[in-house]
Amino acid sequence: MGGSEQLPHGALKGVKVLDLSRILAGPTCTQLLGDLGATVIKVENPATGGDDTRQWGPPYVVDFAGKQSDLSAYFMSANRNKHSIAVDIASAEGQRTIRRLAAEADILIENFKPGGLAKYGLDYASLRDEFPGLIYCSISGYGQTGPNSHKPGYDIMAQGFGGFMSLTGEPDGEPMKAGVGIADVMCGMYACIGILSALHHREKTGEGQQIDLSLVDSQIAWLINEGVAHLNTGMNPRRRGNEHPSIVPYGTYETADGHVILAVGNDSQFRRFMEFLKLEGLAEDPRFSTNPARLDNRDALNAILRPAVQRHTTEAVLAAMEERKVPAGPVQDLPTLFKTEQVAARNMVVDMDTVAGPVKLLGNPLNFSRTPVTYRRPPPACGDSTDEILGATSPFDLT
Repeated sequence: MGGSEQLPHGALKGVKVLDLSRILAGPTCTQLLGDLGATVIKVENPATGGDDTRQWGPPYVVDFAGKQSDLSAYFMSANRNKHSIAVDIASAEGQRTIRRLAAEADILIENFKPGGLAKYGLDYASLRDEFPGLIYCSISGYGQTGPNSHKPGYDIMAQGFGGFMSLTGEPDGEPMKAGVGIADVMCGMYACIGILSALHHREKTGEGQQIDLSLVDSQIAWLINEGVAHLNTGMNPRRRGNEHPSIVPYGTYETADGHVILAVGNDSQFRRFMEFLKLEGLAEDPRFSTNPARLDNRDALNAILRPAVQRHTTEAVLAAMEERKVPAGPVQDLPTLFKTEQVAARNMVVDMDTVAGPVKLLGNPLNFSRTPVTYRRPPPACGDSTDEILGATSPFDLT
């Protein structure tokens, strides 16, 4: 087999994941694991109709009979490559089912409130001695410890408590969350990294372990430069809208027919940008000739640049910046984005057939030369694999 030839499965083929999570952070993690080849069994509560996000619509997939299915766009965004089983973990039978599955699983992931699974005997402390190799990932709002550990966590609360909203929005506007549940998604990615690290440790030692991860902790971790700057200076950063705290000009600028993004990262790029605007003198002006000077005189510079950029169309600015090798880009809406050749070339839209009908999903951005991402199962209807899995001698031995 040639070194460049791809294998017909993902790198995690054979890894078994028992997914007790719902909403977004946990399901994001388990979808990633599933995309990479793991077998994922998603446990859903039959009394509530399954994962909360099944009801977070519209839109929903409408089935062949014209009826609304339980496949909302929100649910489908994080739940492909999974088998769904309907199990009531509050019942003795349900608890036995989970323990049977945990006995075969490599990974269990859950996002109940800390202590929430203890009353069912399904918390890590109750399972670790019986299943010493189990990797048990717990996601919660604030973590398993600390004075806030008992509080529930939703994405917007993590963005607010974790400082992100204080940095986001217009300078004189209200604090603003991101347009999608980015705290949940990033927490899911940290969970995936932690699980893969724990798998590597288990391969060497045979030891499982618990991973304690919170939405707020992961949110704080990706305050990155702003968080570190505050810790070392004591200064409280202010909201700058789309502008950058350390680079000018950087942000969105209005054009004659829309908006354009400019990210002028160094002084030579700034000179070339000024040549296009026929404002060459600004590149020699001591107020603007260096990036530190431009930072000190941000408002004065933008008062000149904004009307100058607005005299040109978006297409003209983008063409001129590409010619001059100055970073620039469009502000695209979703209809425009998904029609681009770049999206098609990178396979970022996936077609799948659900029980309710065909759907389009976002692709996985990982590209492997040997162990490609695979799209084996569409987002499931609630409990669609219950009989198949619970009736199997080895429940995870399913494709």
